[in-house]
Amino acid sequence: MGGMMIRNWRIGTAVLAVFGALFGASLSLAQSSGTIEGVVKDPSGAAIGGATVEISYAVSGFQRTTQTGSDGNFRITNVPFNTYHAVITATGFASYTQDIDVRSAVPVTLQIGLKLGTAATSVTVEANAGDLVETESTFHTDVDRGLFDRLPLESASSSFTSLVTMVSPGAAADSNGLMHGLGDHAENSYSVDGQPFTDQFSKVFSNQLPSDAIQSLEVISGAPPAEYGDKTSLVVKVTTRSGLGQAKPAGTVKASYGSYGTANVGFDFAYGGQKWGNFVSVNGLQSGRFLDPPEFTVLHDKGNQQNFFDRVDYQFNQADSIHLNFQYTRSWFQTPNTFDNLRAFNGNPAGDTDERSKIGTFNIAPTYTRLISPHAVYNFGVFVRRDQYNYYPSNNPFADLGPINSETIAQNRKLTNAGLRSDISYVNGIHNIKAGVVYQQTFLTENDRFGIVDPTLVPNLADVNGNPLNCLDVNGQPIPGTPCATLAAIDLTGGGGLYTPGSQFTFHGHTDVKELALYLQDTITKGSWSFNLGLRGDIYRGLSSKSEAEPRLGIAYNIKPTNTVLRVSYARTLETPFNENLIVATVGCNVDVIAALIPCVPANSPTGFRNEFHAGFQQAFGKHLVVDAEYLWKYTHNSFDFSVLGNTPITFPIVWHNSKIPGFALRASVPDYHGFTALVVMSSVAARYYPPQVGGLGVTVGQSGSVFRIDHDEKFNQTTHLQYQPWKRGPWVGFNWRYDSGLVAGSVPDFATALQFGGDGQAAIGLFCAGPSGQRIMATLTAPLSNDPTSCGPTPTGTGATRVSIPAAGTENDDKNPPRIAPRHLFDLAVGDDNLFHGDRYKWSLRFTVINLTNKVALYNFLSTFSGTHFVSPRAYTTELGFHF
Repeated sequence: MGGMMIRNWRIGTAVLAVFGALFGASLSLAQSSGTIEGVVKDPSGAAIGGATVEISYAVSGFQRTTQTGSDGNFRITNVPFNTYHAVITATGFASYTQDIDVRSAVPVTLQIGLKLGTAATSVTVEANAGDLVETESTFHTDVDRGLFDRLPLESASSSFTSLVTMVSPGAAADSNGLMHGLGDHAENSYSVDGQPFTDQFSKVFSNQLPSDAIQSLEVISGAPPAEYGDKTSLVVKVTTRSGLGQAKPAGTVKASYGSYGTANVGFDFAYGGQKWGNFVSVNGLQSGRFLDPPEFTVLHDKGNQQNFFDRVDYQFNQADSIHLNFQYTRSWFQTPNTFDNLRAFNGNPAGDTDERSKIGTFNIAPTYTRLISPHAVYNFGVFVRRDQYNYYPSNNPFADLGPINSETIAQNRKLTNAGLRSDISYVNGIHNIKAGVVYQQTFLTENDRFGIVDPTLVPNLADVNGNPLNCLDVNGQPIPGTPCATLAAIDLTGGGGLYTPGSQFTFHGHTDVKELALYLQDTITKGSWSFNLGLRGDIYRGLSSKSEAEPRLGIAYNIKPTNTVLRVSYARTLETPFNENLIVATVGCNVDVIAALIPCVPANSPTGFRNEFHAGFQQAFGKHLVVDAEYLWKYTHNSFDFSVLGNTPITFPIVWHNSKIPGFALRASVPDYHGFTALVVMSSVAARYYPPQVGGLGVTVGQSGSVFRIDHDEKFNQTTHLQYQPWKRGPWVGFNWRYDSGLVAGSVPDFATALQFGGDGQAAIGLFCAGPSGQRIMATLTAPLSNDPTSCGPTPTGTGATRVSIPAAGTENDDKNPPRIAPRHLFDLAVGDDNLFHGDRYKWSLRFTVINLTNKVALYNFLSTFSGTHFVSPRAYTTELGFHF
């Protein structure tokens, strides 16, 4: 059975009917930014030309300046939603200050009258304590390019998720750009200028948005408003860079080179006028350490990536405008080897493993906007995004044999997400109303080809309890109708010569997943109170079906005398399966070959639902420190995770019966103070999952029937970023300190289990024991530890591991005391000068970055059921030269 086709019912006509009923001919796409416009006049009512208008939000680092035209008008576009402090100055007039709240796509219009006064010679935007807090019920983190542009990032090939992990509380760092948001596995969604992304964003699944294209980020860690659904542990709102209003062309050309032959060349360019703008970013990367490898030593880890991003804005008139985002990214990279994959260590005559991947991603998203009145904006947009992932095995399939994989596998997988998104925003008085509808259809195609290359696999088949299966006859031939006969057909070795070699099996699946969402929300601001009331309805039709009504509620109260904001919120959300390899995970157990190869649960991928509660506060201490903290509790029925088929790219979604995730998150910010800024984020999240596994392919850990901590549970992590520039035209320094207490590592429950690993696995975790003379003996690649008297002895003492925290014998508990990756401290440093020769129009910049300053040898994970073993980056140096015009 080499292929299958899976189809679902269609609801396109119903969607069009809903569109028409809601908005008639005018529809809108939710935006992540707004507009501030107005006119500046003197006491007589005459327009003031050349006045300087500057807005800022000290916490995020956002700052924007413009000047009024001869008619006194000004307009600042692409302003992320926030509260801003504005200062307006003009020669011969007293300065004017005002706080401005930008919360929707409806333009904020100001009428500003300046009084006669002392001539202004400079503009100083300085926030007070009240400007540092927001009367918002949703816990979130705002970061502008002015702050993160100097942030040392650990990964060049996944800079976007590295950035989010560094600046937002609750994100636990994992390998290859993966981040666990508040105890969930990749339950994160992204909104790029209003376009939703809910699929995997790790660099082994998809190509990310280049960080050069990002103007600002808002990371929502609290209960999501009604406009956000699906995967909402973290919601990352991205505002991209624009050339609108950029009358004088500006851009950057830069090149960098560093450790592991890592080279990056790129440029960005912005140009436009009052009615149009274009921003383009192009860059290319190549590296000898493209992925996080399973060894501290880099083996077979080359890769390259090319990015192209273009944003076009055009305003037809005062009411109508269009916005277009376009991205194309291609990446190619090798699958890193372990020492066990090398011929010199495993004796494989087929040679070293040489597996590779290629990912091509394109995205196009046009948006039409119409200003209906001073209080209302309609938008309408469409989007198409596609990821094509190709996995190539070694030229000799038998080279793919390794200690934990018995198959050679090839994959060609496509994910195409297309949809319509529209909303209407209305702002008047105490109300900020938004109503919207989103329809998207995700087309999935999976083509997998695999065969067995382990000559001992079929002859040594066992049941789920480890008991041998009697499915070979006295001559060593498979008995018809048994699992041996099924797998012998794809055993390329013929059981080591026992029977005729088989051929590779081909799996083909196609389906399309349809989702319709409607929402209505209103933020009511009255005095010191803010109420966020919302209702969302989701209809999901994929390989399973579910409809869910999802109320959202948030309340915030601003105690203005003490600059304190108290808040509580609640959200109910529909949880949908991951799309990557969803087909094989759902129907694979119905395929004889796959069912014989992997122990199976009933084949399905059910949806789930979540109830989450949040309570927190925001406190400003003077005008130089603001602290934001929140406690959260999430209960999920049908909770999602990932598992993997051996050491292969077939990573598929699985479903647990339920999960409970309590914890806290905190952020502390020091806005710019004489050139010094600081950002501290921290969190502690427990991820407690409850068996049984109720969906997905295979049966993984946690089948004992009791609660267990899943491998994205982390007791505590924190990131501190410090930045200092003594004077504006001088050099600067940026410093990161990241502490992680360690994710759960369930494969090492005790020292006895660790002794069963080979030399490579023992050396990876830094296994040791006390020798006969009391000295510490460390496991090495060629000399693993054992119970032999010449090694650790039959009753080992002084046991442990340097990179994994192994519970003492008899104390391991999957819930209360699971094994973990050992705690680690990582330090990064960047120093630079953005204007080396003090130019006005043309500037040269130079930057030097060191990642993992102390060269700490540490793990992200070890034998993870999802991704295996990965080390953090060793110390790496990068030098970057830039030309700015």
